[in-house]
Amino acid sequence: MADSVRLRKALGTRSIVLIGMMGAGKSSVGRRLAARLGLPFVDADTEIETAAGMTISDIFARHGEAHFREGERKVIARLLGGGPQVLATGGGAWMNEQTRRSVAADGVSVWLKADIDTLVRRVRRRNDRPLLHGGDVAAKLRRLSLERDPVYALADIVVRSRDVPHDEVVTEIIEALTARLAGASPEASPTPCPTP
Repeated sequence: MADSVRLRKALGTRSIVLIGMMGAGKSSVGRRLAARLGLPFVDADTEIETAAGMTISDIFARHGEAHFREGERKVIARLLGGGPQVLATGGGAWMNEQTRRSVAADGVSVWLKADIDTLVRRVRRRNDRPLLHGGDVAAKLRRLSLERDPVYALADIVVRSRDVPHDEVVTEIIEALTARLAGASPEASPTPCPTP
């Protein structure tokens, strides 16, 4: 409990922003992390759907990915103004340079890094991921991972997501955040996130 209080104080108004591939566990781990720290949990995809009045699949189908990504960028920028919180982002959100800059200014980024086999097992449980519709899911995830991993690696913290109890991953995130923010005051600016 004392660690949670100390970490919240070190965060100040900044958000903990979870990034990573679809299936990495950003929402499920994020909810538990928020509960452990006594912070609100916000899922950017849910907020985007609420703002648009339609599902992400429908946004992709009607307006295309570029339109979705622009809306995603705006929603995340707005959400970051409401910190501190735990914010789970969609798999492609971190690829936007403006989003990375916004997170660097108002948050601490945590990459939940999962291997392809783990991602495949998890995403096959759901059929609402537009980028995976049709074709070989594993091949699509490998391609996306090759594109995205070098950019995800710019995150402030990297924690491995794997088939262990979510609370174990949450503990590792808290330990990594505490180590990174140790001695930081709420007013201290985070180190700017480099761009590729």
